[in-house]
Amino acid sequence: MSTRVYLIRHGATVLSAEDRFAGATNVELSEEGIAQVRALAARLSVEHVDAVYSSPLKRTLDTARIIAEPHSVHVSSDDRLREISHGRWEGLTRAEVEARFEGEYAKWEEDPFTFAPESGESGVAAMARALPAIRDLVTRSQGKCIAIISHKATIRLILCGLLGIDARGYRDRLDQSPASLNVLEFKDVVRARLMTYNDTSHYTVSPRRPEGLSKWWPAKA
Repeated sequence: MSTRVYLIRHGATVLSAEDRFAGATNVELSEEGIAQVRALAARLSVEHVDAVYSSPLKRTLDTARIIAEPHSVHVSSDDRLREISHGRWEGLTRAEVEARFEGEYAKWEEDPFTFAPESGESGVAAMARALPAIRDLVTRSQGKCIAIISHKATIRLILCGLLGIDARGYRDRLDQSPASLNVLEFKDVVRARLMTYNDTSHYTVSPRRPEGLSKWWPAKA
């Protein structure tokens, strides 16, 4: 019997709208983000969800509680699902980081998987904690359906690890919109099939990507 995982990114925040580095920053959902999550919760309300797990940051916990409410299940927090910390870049825009930490930013832009800003975390480190968390939660939930609420970079790294995608390009080749839904079916704890990816049809079609934290995708591409 397979195990189904709804892997969900939290809804939009004020800082995500401003395109700031906010991995470890404990920011709240915006009004738009709450509306996005409520739309997803309504979509999933007709499904059976046995358990809900979340990163401990407020934006994910609030998302998880809204998702869990129709199913009357408790939200469990797991620190391994948190977002990558950007260290001394936290709260700054890309332009501000480039101006203040030009050399450090250039190294990160070239290789965000193995390089980390001062006091921050690399993609390698985030994957090393997040993948075992997924394995543990799937092992604990054999044959059930669970929702896991996490963050943009962490989810992309998890998907790279599960699907055998080269994680060195996780920032430029994969995206995750706010309150997006990914559906995974696990035949066992190591074999996963991606059934749905970055789906936001519950609230809107995916918008054209604005200028963001990658030079690959300019504002008017």
